[in-house]
Formats: sequence, structure tokens, C-alpha cells
Amino acid sequence: MVGLGAISQQAVLPAFAHSKKARLVAVLSGDSGKAARLGKQFQAEQHYTNAEYARCLRNPDVEAVYVATPPGEHEKYTVAAARAKKHVLCEKPLAASVDQCRRMVRACHENAVQFRTAYRKYFEPSSVTLKKIISSGQLGRIDVIHTAFTEFRPAGDNTPDWFFKRKLSGGGPLMDIGIYCVNTCRWLVDDDPLEAAAFSWRRDLRRYKEVEEGIAFRLNFSSGIVLEGTTSWGAALASFVQVHAEKGWASLSPAFAFEEERRVTGKIAGKWFEREFKAIDEFALELDADCIRENREPEPDGEQGTRDIAIIDSIYRAARLGHPVVIRYPSAGSFKRRGA
Repeated sequence: MVGLGAISQQAVLPAFAHSKKARLVAVLSGDSGKAARLGKQFQAEQHYTNAEYARCLRNPDVEAVYVATPPGEHEKYTVAAARAKKHVLCEKPLAASVDQCRRMVRACHENAVQFRTAYRKYFEPSSVTLKKIISSGQLGRIDVIHTAFTEFRPAGDNTPDWFFKRKLSGGGPLMDIGIYCVNTCRWLVDDDPLEAAAFSWRRDLRRYKEVEEGIAFRLNFSSGIVLEGTTSWGAALASFVQVHAEKGWASLSPAFAFEEERRVTGKIAGKWFEREFKAIDEFALELDADCIRENREPEPDGEQGTRDIAIIDSIYRAARLGHPVVIRYPSAGSFKRRGA
């Protein structure tokens, strides 16, 4: 486990106790005391400092690396792991830029290691239920999807400074939590958007010098679906996905925060339905998605994580320019080593 910040301590490290297929071998942090303390707390066999990463990668018991550092640092830890022939599970967003993502994917391809983006929604039962409703055709042709994810980060709270530094974070709430709106909706409908439009805002100009405080965006998909999304650090914790189609509608709320119970509700052909889902350890499900032992392609892989960053980059570009823009996806060849 590389990076022992809030998401690691609150969710990922505790998940190893519930995992049936993954074992915590080592933890790594820039703070040696923190690494020792958390290693002991979560029963890791070894602990290392960031400067000892190469030694950690030489440990034969380490088969895979979970990267949970700030996004701008994902590349160096992923590439080093790939070159040491270790598989990689990397937190979202995959990196702070498309170019970083490409280099990460390329390194994993060249070294024949598996590379997965850590999106837990692919395994979480309520979102899987919504996907089955959509893919079954019960809703018919989908017209519009509305989605949002907000968190309240007031001035003076304990949000780490790197969240507000574009080089490390890649952006504000769109990168941090809005990426769930983008990725989950792409996954739900098995389609990619072609065009983005957006409007961003900053109320606290002192705190939000480099990143947005909130952003609203529209994505137009190749199938004709229109996605309307909003994400902000200026409102209380809330999230939803609502799908409107020719035969009815279906909604998932709360959609993304991992600590809460969820409800899938809707009305199809005049009939109401509702299903409740208790809060579970979604990170343990993610750890147990054993594509390594089963020798199958990881889902979602690094290229999918890269496509999300390309979409987000286009959303930011549309907000900056003040008009819709065509989304620029990396070509398949851009992930390969030059001359290969």
C-alpha cells in the first residue's frame, strides 16, 4: 500500500481484514513513524519510507501495489512498480494529466503486468443493479442522465493542501469526486461522450486559486444520450444518478459515498419499484476482484482510467473557452512504446 492518507486509513487498509483474496504485505509512507504505526495497526508484515520504495519492490512477497498517493505522484510509483514486474491497482483519478496516464499504461504494457483503475462502483451491488436494469432494455432508449456528487469543504477544515494544487491534484472536485459521475455513467450505458460543455465557479477566491470550487457540465454521447452533471466542494455530502428513458426512469441515491445505505428506485411502464442496499465494504469487493490469479483482463483497466481523464480535460477546456469542445481521446497507438 503506497500512500497512507485519508482514503487509505478510512477505507482501503481496513478492507484487507474483510478481503478473501488479498493480503497486506507492506505499507509505505513519507513519514517513517506513520508507516510503522499503521503497519502495526493493520498487521502489515513490513513498513517502508518513500525513499525505500525500490527495496519494497524487491520483496518477493509483494505481488501487487495499491497506489493511493496524490494523483500527480501516481506515475512515478506505478512506473517503478511495473518495471519491478509488480501488478498495479491505482486510485482514481488515474493521474493528473492524460500524458501521465499514457506513460503509466505504456509501462504496464511493456512489462506485462496488470493495471487496474480503482473504481469500486463496478463491484458494488446497487450500481450493478442499476446497470442490469439499463442493459436489460427495461427502460428502452435512454434520453437524459442527471448526476451529481458534492462534498462540503469549508475554509479552515482539514482538507490537505495538495487538494488545491493543480500539479498534484489535477483539478478540484471534478477530479476528486466528479470523476465518479463521469466514469459510472459511461460504464452504465457502455458508451463514450463525443462533446463536452461546462461552466465552473469559485466563490472562495483565496482558497481556490488553482482549482475550481464547483463545475456543471454536459456530455453528449455517440448514442444520443445527454448527460448533465454537477460536482462541488461547496455543498453537503450528496450524490445521485438518475436515468430518464422512453419507458420510464430509474435512480440510484446516494450513488457514490461508500459509508451510506443506497436505494435504487424508479417507475417503468407505470409501475413503481424500490430496492434498498445496506452499506458494505466496497473496497474489499474491489480487492477481491482477482484478475491476477484468474489471468483475465482487469476491469476497469488503465486505458479506461485514461479516457476518463481525457473527458475531464475536455470539460475543463470547455469551461475555460466558454463553448462546447470535441473530446480528444488518446489513440490506441499512443499507449505503445515508440517504434513498437
